[in-house]
Amino acid sequence: QSSMQIIEVHVVIVGAGPAGIATAGCLNKLRISNIVLERDDCPVSLWRKRAYDRLKLHLGKDFCNLPHYPFPSYFPNFVPRVDFLHYIDSYIAHFGIDINYNCSVDSAFIDQSSRKWRLLVTNNSSGAGEIYEAEFLVVASGENSEEYIPNIKGFESYQGESMHCSKYLNGREMYKKNVLVVGCGNSGMKIAYDLSTWGAYTSIVIRSQVHYFTKKMVYVGMLMLKHFTVEKVDKIMIVMSKLKYGNMSKYGLTRPKEGPFALKIKGGTTPTIDVGCVKRIKNGKIKVYPGISSIKENKVVKFVDGQHAHFDAIIFVTGYKTNVLKWLKDYKGLFNENGMPKPSYPNHWKGKHGIYSAGFSKRGLEGISFDAMKIANDINFTLTSRVNQITS
Repeated sequence: QSSMQIIEVHVVIVGAGPAGIATAGCLNKLRISNIVLERDDCPVSLWRKRAYDRLKLHLGKDFCNLPHYPFPSYFPNFVPRVDFLHYIDSYIAHFGIDINYNCSVDSAFIDQSSRKWRLLVTNNSSGAGEIYEAEFLVVASGENSEEYIPNIKGFESYQGESMHCSKYLNGREMYKKNVLVVGCGNSGMKIAYDLSTWGAYTSIVIRSQVHYFTKKMVYVGMLMLKHFTVEKVDKIMIVMSKLKYGNMSKYGLTRPKEGPFALKIKGGTTPTIDVGCVKRIKNGKIKVYPGISSIKENKVVKFVDGQHAHFDAIIFVTGYKTNVLKWLKDYKGLFNENGMPKPSYPNHWKGKHGIYSAGFSKRGLEGISFDAMKIANDINFTLTSRVNQITS
């Protein structure tokens, strides 16, 4: 380790997802040197390599751009995956962002002698070890760094095909197969709809209550939030949803008591945008089940209401978890035992000893922009006040 060259930089950012890129863009605008370390060989690998074909941004583009760089006016309002990737690439080029790819951070800790952050990194392409030293560490590895699949009794005996949605592209291979989608958020509903259009016999597990709206309704709702209270907008949203869809409880869809935007602000669950799934549930093309209780012999799934059914494939749209605790040794200044920030929004982005978190507020791209600007301005303030002290 002693013979290894130490790479010194003001700020090290871990992760080249939207949060890491936005933070680097804001720092570059303020001319503060930084380097982004990314374990994959490309930026935003979740969008580039682990997303299904139909994926679009769930909110209108006005609410989703990264700092200091709006989406092009000719982009559609709900930006598709491919356009979003073009936007990210042009953001990186525009701000001259410096990313070291294929760099896995093995550990990050505060060096007792220098009081700086020291990162031990493996370069996956050469296999060589590298050491980075920085005064500031931005954790931007994200809420979505590892796939999460819940523990289901008997799952190890399941003989059908099973996958996390990060491996799902489209339903082409699922024609005439019985497929169960587990999870009813935006991605779950879209994947169920997609499977159904490819001719799969599709079922979806809806355990929790869910709000569902058309794209237009969500966009109108977000525009109204600029002028009215959340409570008022939520009431209008629910009326619109009831007029459009009616009472769906007999199909297994019940709406939460609390309004869609109130829920989003509270816990980060985005209202579900219906791409056609609700209609297919209504006309019986997509079947709704409650939670899974266990998996029986080979391909039979048992549900909490006692129903059984046979499935050739199960797709888990059950989200992701963070991997922060695997590599961040001195995490207690900011993160809890679940690898999420201890302070709640809007104070979640800053810890002690120069550590920051970007993209951990469960507020999508809008939250990421908020974090990136706060972090860059805070680092800038620290550095400039130091210079001013020296010069005065």
